[in-house]
Amino acid sequence: MADNARAKRLADLIQQVVAQKLQRGIKDPRLGSHVTITDTRVTGDLREATVFYTVYGDDEERAAAAAGLESAKGVLRSEVGRAAGVKFTPTLAFVADALPDNARTIDDLLDKARAADEKVREVSAGAGYAGEADPYKKPGDEDETDDSTE
Repeated sequence: MADNARAKRLADLIQQVVAQKLQRGIKDPRLGSHVTITDTRVTGDLREATVFYTVYGDDEERAAAAAGLESAKGVLRSEVGRAAGVKFTPTLAFVADALPDNARTIDDLLDKARAADEKVREVSAGAGYAGEADPYKKPGDEDETDDSTE
């Protein structure tokens, strides 16, 4: 079992090697410049690596990029093996990163909250206080009530 620091170093190396190979070495048109490697995680025994990626484009381009990454998996793994110099080159699994979808969902929710806040501001624009503007007693107010009781 390897230590976590070694797994992290190997994950960082895999991320860099895969990104560089996708940018310069793979001639597959499905993997053009619109694929970004966002993160890489390696298991504790350094046998398996999960590579997270995002694709700039629509659903068809995402599906094409996923197929392109699967077909280039062997070339990418051999390149990682050359660069890492470890006894066993980890197997690569490519997973589409859900980060852009989550960010889009959060942005939509924030837009809805802003619209609801604006609606509340519009409704409350001409509203007044239910009671007095300042419901708290002040030291000067006590003197007036004491004079009236005498």
